[in-house]
Amino acid sequence: MLSNSTRRSAIVIGAGLAAVALVGACSKSASNGGGGGSGSAGGSGGAQQVQSAPAAAAGAGCTYSKYGAPKLDLKTSTVGFSQSESTSNPFRATETKSITDQAKSLGIKLIQRNANANVAQQNTDIQNMIAQGAKVLIVAPENSTGLAPALNQAKAKHIPVLTIDRTVNGTACSDFIGFIGSNFSGQAKIAADDLAGALKGKGDVAELQGTSGNNVATDRTNGFNAQIKAKYPNIKIVASQTANFDQATGQKVTAQILQSNPNLKGIYAQNDTMALGAIQAIRAAGKVPGKDIKVVGIDGIQQAVQYVANGTMVADVETNPRFGPLAFGALQNFYSSKGTPTTVIIKDHHFTSSNAKQALKDGDVY
Repeated sequence: MLSNSTRRSAIVIGAGLAAVALVGACSKSASNGGGGGSGSAGGSGGAQQVQSAPAAAAGAGCTYSKYGAPKLDLKTSTVGFSQSESTSNPFRATETKSITDQAKSLGIKLIQRNANANVAQQNTDIQNMIAQGAKVLIVAPENSTGLAPALNQAKAKHIPVLTIDRTVNGTACSDFIGFIGSNFSGQAKIAADDLAGALKGKGDVAELQGTSGNNVATDRTNGFNAQIKAKYPNIKIVASQTANFDQATGQKVTAQILQSNPNLKGIYAQNDTMALGAIQAIRAAGKVPGKDIKVVGIDGIQQAVQYVANGTMVADVETNPRFGPLAFGALQNFYSSKGTPTTVIIKDHHFTSSNAKQALKDGDVY
């Protein structure tokens, strides 16, 4: 029987997404289990990732032989994990823990590095892990364009790379195995609907954008702007500024936007840490978030969902960071005749005033 957390407002985002593969469903009991299959629960707690199954994913997957890599037994090989940003961000902390816990539960040796939002350092980290004997890599890229030196070295040494949560430039099943993550444009469209609904379809709004140069920020910008343009002619985006997915920067940029736009009614933040910064700036300006200025965010961190529950934020679209089970499941399939899809889109949840309290009670946020 599904828990309350599974019954909350789940959204399958994006055209062409069909039935959801309920492998390792998001019940609290499942989230404490082990196992290494795609979609199975790892040891990180919370609601585990569930794959949304596009119809196009039914074809043959990417295998080690197609990739041109030697066959490995993961349990006798070293896996490298490159984290892009500081684990002071709850998303990154949960993502790292999920990868680490799943490797431990499967008895796989894992080495890992954190680039702390420095793409040059991430190149160095990946190259160092290769030098230390990593035979396959899981990479959470800092951006989509800057990892060519490290990825080229990995390819030259026939070391496969699986990307999670952000994409990289190149050809799937050649330059990298594939990508596991969310439909970022779809998330942004949901956020646009949330904000427009709270504003009753009219008012000036601002957009806090993520770090330039990665597909997440690009897709979350394009999706939001397209949805507003298509459906809400009386909503005007009066400011769109980069705040680098960072709370302090989000606060600073929001303060500047508020000074220039005293009639601002809403803020769309492309991640929750920027949303938290925006709320700080709104309060510092003598306004009430949730009343004077409506705020929506994306990620689903605990503080943001708590804000949704108490009315400080309108809504929050989850980006589930528990990549461990799906990532290692993909690698296991990659080293078999089954293969793994080159694109795996996960099913994210939608936290609103109607379900945020229950999600917090069930421990399904991070």
